[in-house]
Parts: sequence; C-alpha cells; structure tokens
Amino acid sequence: MIILKAIIVDDEPLAHEIILDYLADIPFVEVVAQCYLATEALNYMSENQVDLLFLDVNMPKLSGIELLKVLTNKPQVIITSAYQEYALESFELDVCDYLLKPYRYDRFLKAINKAHEQVKLQELSAEPSTEVDDEEQTIFIKVDKKLIQLTLAEIVFFEAYGNYVKVWLNDTVYLTPRTLSSFEEQLADNQAFIRVHKSFIIQKSKIDFIEANVITMNNHQHVAIGKNYKHITKTLM
Repeated sequence: MIILKAIIVDDEPLAHEIILDYLADIPFVEVVAQCYLATEALNYMSENQVDLLFLDVNMPKLSGIELLKVLTNKPQVIITSAYQEYALESFELDVCDYLLKPYRYDRFLKAINKAHEQVKLQELSAEPSTEVDDEEQTIFIKVDKKLIQLTLAEIVFFEAYGNYVKVWLNDTVYLTPRTLSSFEEQLADNQAFIRVHKSFIIQKSKIDFIEANVITMNNHQHVAIGKNYKHITKTLM
C-alpha cells in the first residue's frame, strides 16, 4: 500500500483538528507536519518530501494560491477553504480537489481517494514497463469504523440505499455512508461502469443477460433500467 506523506497548512487550529479526526481511520495517509503559515510549509517542503498538501487559501503573509504559484515540485493538493470564489483559479493551478468548508466525511474521503489514485498513477508512469491495469485499480469505502480496500474488478454494482450505498460483490454486500453520485463522479473516467438507473451503477462486464427493462448480473441480482436510462440498452448492445 502506498502511504501518502501529508502536511496540513491552515491558520485555524480547528481546521487541523477536523482533518486529523477525519484521517484517524485512513491508513494510507500519514501527517508529517502541521503548519499555520504558508511560509512555514514552503520551508518544510524545500527540505522534505511531501505527497499530499491540505491547503487553506486565506492566510496571513502568503496565501494558499500564492504558495501554489511559487512551488516548483507540487504534491497532490486538496484545497480546504470557506470561500468558493477561489475554486476556478485553484483548478487552473492543477489542484487535486477543492473542499468547501464545512465539508462532510464522505466528500473528504472522495478527495483522499482521488489523491491516492493520482499518486499511484504517477508512480506507475515512472516505470516504463508497467501498465495501469483496470483490474488492479482500487477504491476505499468506509464500513462501520473501518476503511476497506476493494479492487474495482470485484465490484458487480452499486445501489443507492437512503443516505448509504450498497456495494455488491459476487458473494458480499457492503453498506457505506456515501451517495451514489459521489461514486459516479469518482468513476467518471472508468469505462467499465455505467449508470442505468437513479439507484444503480453497474459494471458492464458483470452483466449476465438483459430482458425487457431488467438486467440480471452474474451474482444473480436483478437491476432495473430506469425510464431515463433506456438508451443505455442500445449502448450496451
């Protein structure tokens, strides 16, 4: 497992506490420094390797945006700000994600997963003989008080379930406190998955057969095709 060395840069102590609390159950992130000024972070990163930067925007002396502009070797950056007007400029500076305070745990976890995937892809791209295999791509989901790592290849489909999502495997179902839309965004670049109903995202390779408006998956579960997704049948064919 790739461990991300992270630093928190925010002039508000409470912001540090929230991030540390959210990271308590995430095994692949290690906070190696906490800075309350961007100038402190700049000095730290000039002498130490950092994989992930949690960065506030409004800070004295040097703002988060100004810090990004002077960094020569940028790590993955997750902006944590109470001001949404800096989002466009932040993404133009290639930040990984932009969290608008106050943010929920599921939104935080999505950003962390995205940063983790980016670091893994960077490491793979540094090895010319290694190709990114879809079957080896992973996703972390929170189940009770644990984070469970699943390979995308073993997921049959996702099902919305109130404020939760059921993640169906061949012989197991996990219940995680996330929205189906958050999974759809996370899988936007993955052609293996497709949304077929407001409540279902399926893995196309796991389809057994389609009859009328019902898809039978290879774990023998049935998934309805929503009336607004009927064009999906033609796409699958």
